[in-house]
Amino acid sequence: MELRQLNYFLKAKELLNFTEAANHLHISQSTLSQQVKQLEDEVGVPLFDRIGKRIRLTEAGHLFAAYAARTVNAARDGLRLLDDLSNLNTGHLVVGLTYGLRGLVIPSVNKFAKQFPGITIRIFFGTSEEILEKLQNQELDFAVCFQDDTDLPNLEYQLLFYATMSLIVAAHSPLAQRESISLKEVAKLSLILPAQGYSTRKFVDTVFARQHLKPNIAIEINDIPTLLDLARTGNWHTILTQTTVQAQTPVPGQHSLKAVPIEGNKMVRQAVMITLAGIYKKKAVIAFETLLLELAVN
Repeated sequence: MELRQLNYFLKAKELLNFTEAANHLHISQSTLSQQVKQLEDEVGVPLFDRIGKRIRLTEAGHLFAAYAARTVNAARDGLRLLDDLSNLNTGHLVVGLTYGLRGLVIPSVNKFAKQFPGITIRIFFGTSEEILEKLQNQELDFAVCFQDDTDLPNLEYQLLFYATMSLIVAAHSPLAQRESISLKEVAKLSLILPAQGYSTRKFVDTVFARQHLKPNIAIEINDIPTLLDLARTGNWHTILTQTTVQAQTPVPGQHSLKAVPIEGNKMVRQAVMITLAGIYKKKAVIAFETLLLELAVN
C-alpha cells in the first residue's frame, strides 16, 4: 500500500468521479483507475461501486477512508516538520480571520512578512463557522476569531485578549457622548446586525434572550464593512466589539464611528487564536502566534 494510492483514493472519494479526480491530480484517468484497483486488490474488498461512468463508496470504502485520511495527514505532518528545518526561509501560512480582529492581525502580518520574507501568507476572511470548518478540514494553519461558549475537543485555544461588546454609533450621534448604555436601551434602537452565521450575531441573540428582550432589527447583512458604512450614516446602530471600530482607517468625507460600551458583566468576549490539537505546529505558526500575543498585550 503506497501513500500515492491513498491520495488517489481520497480524491476519488471526494469527487466521486474518476475523470475529475484524475484531472485534479494531473494524471490520466487510466492511471488513477489502475492505482485504485491495485489498492482494492491489496485490501481485499471493493472500495467503490462502479455504475457506468459513476462511482460511489462501498461500506468498506466509507470505513477505510478515515484511516486513509489519518495516514496521509500524518505523512504531511512529517513533511512539514522536515520543511521547517529550512529555518523559515520558505513555506506558506494560511490564516483564517474574522473581520472584527483585523486590527490585530494585519499589523502582525506586516511584522511577520518583514521578518520572514520567504514565507507566503494567505488570509481568509469569513464567519467563525466558516473559519472553524476550514481549520478542521486542514485548509488553514490557524484561525483568529472570537470564542463561543463551547470548546471543541479537537482544537487548541490561545487567549489573546478580552474585548468589550459595544454599541457602534456614528460620531455625530447624540449617543456617541455616552460613556455606556444598557442592553434595554439598545433593544429600543433601530439596529443593523451581522447575519446569522456570524459568532457575534449568535452572541448578541443570546444576551438579548437571556434578559428577555426583543431587539429592533431593521437590517441584517453578511458583510461587515458595508454594515459599518450604513452605521456611519447615523440612521442605524450596530453591536460589535470595540476592536472593530479601533481597526477602522479614517476615510476623508466619511463620518467616523464611536464605540459605546454596553453595560453588564456578560458583555465581554475572548479573542483567541485556534489551532488543531494533536498535530505538528509549524514554526511559522509559532512565530506568528508570538507576534499576535505581543500586539495583544500592547
